[in-house]
Formats: sequence, C-alpha cells, structure tokens
Amino acid sequence: MSLPATAKVPFGGDYNPEQWPEPVWDQDYQLFDLARIDLVTLGVFDWALTQPAPDVYDFTLLDRIVARATAEGRRICLATGTGAHPAWLARAHPEVTRTDFEGRRHGFGQRHNSCPSSPVFRRLSAELARRVARRYAANPSIVAWHVGNEYGGACYCPRCAAGFRDWLRRGYGTLEALNAAWYTTFWSHTFTDWEEIEPPSALTEHWRGPDHTAFPGITLDYRRFMSDAMLANYLDEKAAIREASPDVLVTTNFMGMYRPIDYHRWAPHLDFASWDNYPPDDSSPSWMALTHDLMRGLKDGQPFWLMEQTPSHTACRDVNPLKRPGVLRLWSWQAVAHGADAVLFFQLRASRGASEKYHGAVIGHSGRSDTRVFREVAQLGAEFDRLGAATLGARTPARVALLFDWDSWWALEISDGPSRLVRYQQVVLAYHRALWDAGVDIDVVAVTADLSRYDVVVAPALHMVKGDLPQRLAEVAERGGSVLTTFLSGRVDENDNAFLMDVPGPLGRLMGVRVDEWDARGPGFVNPVLLRAGADRVEVAARLLFELVIPEGAEVVGTYQDDFYAGTPAVTRNAFGAGDGWYVGAGLDQEGVSWVVRRVLDRHGLAGPYADVPDLEAAVRVTPGGARLRFLLNHRAEPVEVAACDGGVDLLSGDRIERGQAVRLGPREVLVVREDA
Repeated sequence: MSLPATAKVPFGGDYNPEQWPEPVWDQDYQLFDLARIDLVTLGVFDWALTQPAPDVYDFTLLDRIVARATAEGRRICLATGTGAHPAWLARAHPEVTRTDFEGRRHGFGQRHNSCPSSPVFRRLSAELARRVARRYAANPSIVAWHVGNEYGGACYCPRCAAGFRDWLRRGYGTLEALNAAWYTTFWSHTFTDWEEIEPPSALTEHWRGPDHTAFPGITLDYRRFMSDAMLANYLDEKAAIREASPDVLVTTNFMGMYRPIDYHRWAPHLDFASWDNYPPDDSSPSWMALTHDLMRGLKDGQPFWLMEQTPSHTACRDVNPLKRPGVLRLWSWQAVAHGADAVLFFQLRASRGASEKYHGAVIGHSGRSDTRVFREVAQLGAEFDRLGAATLGARTPARVALLFDWDSWWALEISDGPSRLVRYQQVVLAYHRALWDAGVDIDVVAVTADLSRYDVVVAPALHMVKGDLPQRLAEVAERGGSVLTTFLSGRVDENDNAFLMDVPGPLGRLMGVRVDEWDARGPGFVNPVLLRAGADRVEVAARLLFELVIPEGAEVVGTYQDDFYAGTPAVTRNAFGAGDGWYVGAGLDQEGVSWVVRRVLDRHGLAGPYADVPDLEAAVRVTPGGARLRFLLNHRAEPVEVAACDGGVDLLSGDRIERGQAVRLGPREVLVVREDA
C-alpha cells in the first residue's frame, strides 16, 4: 500500500477552468501562487467536452488545461471525466439512464444518472478513461488518477434486475440456498425459477419508502448488489487506466458515512482512500473525527486524502451556514491529525451558474485576494509549506477499535421492529464521541479487521454478526482486553435471519447475559438508569430501547429505575478470560455512554492526558521514521490553557515546548508538536 509521491501535504482542490475564458486562468494562477496552492484536480465532469459525439474525441481544451497546470508547476490529480454522462449518450441509448425506486425511467439530467449495469455505459466510460490515461500518462505532473465522482444512488431497471439475478446465482448457487437465506416460506414467496426474482422496490416488496420492506433479506442483498455493480464500473475504468499508466495511483472520492455504498467492499480496490468532508452542520467536530477515522480504517490505517471540503459554506442544503473565522484552518488540521496526507477544496474558483454558483470557493466571482476566506486559505497554505513532509505517511497508534459495519446499518434500519427511531449512525456516533472526548486514538474498522493489536474493541449496535467475529471478539477478552457492545447486537446472521438462540446470539457467552424481552418507546419516554462503580454513582437518562437483561455470570453495573422492570440490569460487565465483556442494554444518553466508556478505558489506562478538557481534541500520529506528532485542536470559541504532556517542537511556529509547560491555545487554535524521542 502506498500514497501518491509528494514532497509535502498537497494543497489545492477541484479546478474547472473549462467554465471560464482563458484570460481568467492568468488571474487564477497568480492567486494560486499567493495561496500556495500546489495541486489541482482537473476534468471531473468533462465527458461532454472530451467526447462531444459517439465517435468523436476532442482533447483540445483539456490539453490546454493540463499543459497550463504543468507549466505553472502544479501537481495534478486527473479525473476520467465520467462523473456524469453527456446528453448525446442518453439520447442515443435511453437505457443508459436509471430507473428509480418508484419504477420511473429517467431522462437525461442531473448526475449519478447512469445505470451501472448498462453495457453501453460500461464500455464507453472505460474507453474514455483509457483514452485519457493514454494521452496524459507520460506527464510527470500527474500524481493520481480520479475515477468517476462520488459514486452513489441506485437503479431498478430491467438490466439491473438481470444483473441482480446473475449476482444471486454466483452467490447462492442454487434456488434452495437462496430460498433458505431469504426465508421465503413466509408469505408464499418461494422462488422456483431465477427469472421470478425482481428488484425490491416500491412496485414489489416495499411500502412507505426504501426502508420499509416485507423481505429484509432481499433488500439487503440488493443493496449489496448495487454497491458491487458500481464498484464494477470503477474497476472498468481503473483497468483501462492501468493499460497506459501502471504506476500512478488510482482513487475515487468517497462520502464518509454514506449509507448506499459499502466502502469496506470497495477499499481493497482503491490504491488510496480519499473522501469529501461536508459535515451536517457547522459544529460537528466529533462527527468529522469519526468519519476521518472511518476513512483511515478502510486501508488498514494508511493515510488518506481529504479530496473535498468547502472553504466557507455549501449550497445544497436548505440552510448553508458560513464557517466562522478560524474554522477552515481548524477543520483542515483536524483532518491531518486523523490521517489526511492531502488537504483539498471544492472549489478553487466559484462557478458562475447552475446549482453550485453559491457554493463556497477559494476564489469568489470577483476574483479578489483580500477576502477573509482567501486570506485564511493562504495562511493555511503557508503552514503546509513550512510543515513540509513532516506528517506524510504518519500513522495513528490506536489501541482502541470501533467496529463499523454497513450490513448492520442496512439490516437494522430496514427491520420492522423493535424501533425505527433507533438509527445506527447515531448509536455509533455516541460511542465514538465518548472515546473522542476521552482523548483516545481510535481505529474505526470493518468487522473483518484483525483485532489482535487492540486493548479495547467497541461494537455499538452490532446487529448482524458474521463469520468468525464472535471468536475473534472472545480472543480480545481472553488475552486481557475489553469488548463493549450494546442493545440490538447479536440479533441476526448474514442473511438477516434471527439466531435460534437467546439474544445477543453468539455474543451471549462473552457478555454473560441473555435478553428476555425488550421495550421500545417514543422519544419523550425516559427510563432513568443508575450506574455504579464503587462509590461512583450517577443517574442518567435512557430512551427509545430498553432490553430486559438477565445476567448469566455478568455483574450488574447499571439498573433501570422505573416501570415494571425497575431494578433489573441495564448495563453489565462479564469477566472473561483475563479481560471482560461489557453489555449496554439501554439507549443511554451521551452522559451515560461516556460514563460506561470511561470505566472501560480506565481499566487499561487509555484515557488521554486532556480527557477532562471539554472540546480540546488531542490526536497522535507516528511517522515512518518513528517521530511522534501530537495534535491539539481547540474547538471552542474561547481560549484554553493546558500543560504540555511532553517536550518537543511546535512545527507551526518553530518554538520549543518543555514538558509541563503551560500552553495556551486561542479560540479554534491548533498546535502540532513533534515530541522528543
């Protein structure tokens, strides 16, 4: 595994000079010099320009764009241009456009508009990638290839139906195996011919939308198939690139916690991970920390590229808040702290028209260099220049793993019962937030990951349990580690069928409990839970889901306080081998989640030195040469003062810092210390 060869953290982003006359390019590159922008991502949506007709390829404009960037000394991430297909393709081959969940065949428009199963789309997109790579592969300025753009969505057309059937044949082999997996004796659904199988849509198995399905097994498999179908599109283009460019690395930009595509299934096929960071609001540092950790975990801890972020605000939401002064810099450094080896923006110059004309940009419509946003970008660019290669290739020395599983996400949220108000992402966020608040370095990994290097494994809402995971979790505890899981875990197998055993299924032995019943309530219902550890007692709120837990060897750590199950266990700890298994049977609020997580961490001495300083984020990366880099990020609008936990050099200022020295971080300020050996 490797990353594009660069001498420093690449700094720049999406640049679309095809949208403006060439005299504007002169101004752009002058401003790029001022901002220290050294990498441009080119050609993301150029298909209609580079192939204006079925048998016509015209690289005249892209030639000038690439030549100019090269002459200006910029590194290039060159896209294949296939992020959206051209109008002529939809007109000549209407089957290329998608059919939506309601069964409507779409005409040309928007993006994410290509059927992944279309042979015409697959052939022409691969051919364009082949020609782009063949034309520019010899250009030494190109450090990475960018395939497609933000893959997503779904198609329900007849070609996808046929592709689904082929996918099922390969996976199951026989109809008998498929019928068993899908539990088709229910509602007279037994299939006797492959051709009887239809995509699960609003016209077949669903009502009230994509999450309401009569047969979760069918819907779950269709989501897996659609993720694989789009992966095949990516692989088509990657293979075409490799014919002319065997050594330059290939990626595509992910979208973080994006539900429709299982990025763990894609990760082995990317040379390096990259992603676009657009948090749900303007105050989500813990959400971003989780997503950065997830993206880093896709390639076994290999650093990733932050491919897109807005310098100021987005434009696609009902309300688009402006990043406050200092936030652009703070969030960029947060990405680096969590493993980013590139910091790039969308967009470098603002689009003049269409849906992104009000999307934030480094350079606005007037082309000024004296805006606050441009000055902040320029400051950040200067810092990355001073930083040089200091962080490149550095990895996170995590001893805590958090399991993230797309199958569990899908299965939990398409289940009828116990509660549609329980959302997988929110449960995972709460437990990651507790670890983040405690200043712990965390790997967010797939359920198939090697767990042997972790002291603590946290598996929130592990609804689906697959393969040998129960054994590997037990091994963590047997050798002295701790495993923490929660309500709605250990419920179903890989086909979304319930285990024929007590909940939490194959996790029950490790947890030392069984769940006899469960109670789901609306968001206004609260059952307090009393948590106890020695003299430490705290009462916290629990909502949405309440499992009635019966200990089978586990000690009780928390008890319900109300209703007919008052006094029964809500949180337990089970001694297992040299370690333990923790089970949280209730939807604890953040205070309760954090209390439990802190007890687990304290057993291993893993809480960070700044765990009790609110909104002061701490992270560590270790370079290939062994240098230890400590990042401190103040997410508050007020200053904070702490004692340095080790001596070293501040890489941003060059100042010497001694162990125990008082260090003051201003509002939204950043400190990067290369600690003494």
